[in-house]
Amino acid sequence: MEAELLGPPEDLKGKQVLEIGAGAAQCSRWLAAQGAHPVALDISHRQLQHALRIGGAFPLVCADAGALPFADASFDLACSAYGALPFVADPVLVLREVRRVLRPGGRFVFSVTHPIRWAFPDEPGPEGLSVSASYFDRTPYVEQDDEGRAVYVEHHRTLGDRVRDVVAAGLRLVDLVEPEWPAWNTSEWGGWSPLRGNLIPGSAIFVCVRD
Repeated sequence: MEAELLGPPEDLKGKQVLEIGAGAAQCSRWLAAQGAHPVALDISHRQLQHALRIGGAFPLVCADAGALPFADASFDLACSAYGALPFVADPVLVLREVRRVLRPGGRFVFSVTHPIRWAFPDEPGPEGLSVSASYFDRTPYVEQDDEGRAVYVEHHRTLGDRVRDVVAAGLRLVDLVEPEWPAWNTSEWGGWSPLRGNLIPGSAIFVCVRD
């Protein structure tokens, strides 16, 4: 938001914006506060129930990001904050759908956990600074329930994979942002800490345009 990758806040007013993999629709609430007209989409009905409970005067749509239920050229902008793309086996399908619903000149900004993170243990201390796996191992991370059914699947793709996916979908990559750990953040959260964050990027943000 502070980086203004979707554009300055004053330019968002009146824009039709699709949030993909919206979860509880945090981004859509912020966009609505800037005067935009967001639509929050997620495949999880439970997540959208959280969004409904929190509130916000914008549509909530339960649908698959790989089959967006919108007409061609419906949106000025699209965004996804760690949503949808890491959790699908065919991200190009999602990216093509995003391109389809964007108007010419429309921008899509999406963030994923930085791929380098897969090579390191998910620990905030010194033990999280030594490579323990191959960066090039694209085996998905899978969690299963007691009956062996997959309940969580996250797909690993390298930075190069992500760039090629964007290009294959017919979008133009205009920026790749790797945010640095902010000096003011002294907290630990999950596997992240100032120690780790000052050495290893935690996020990768792709800024794409439909020509």
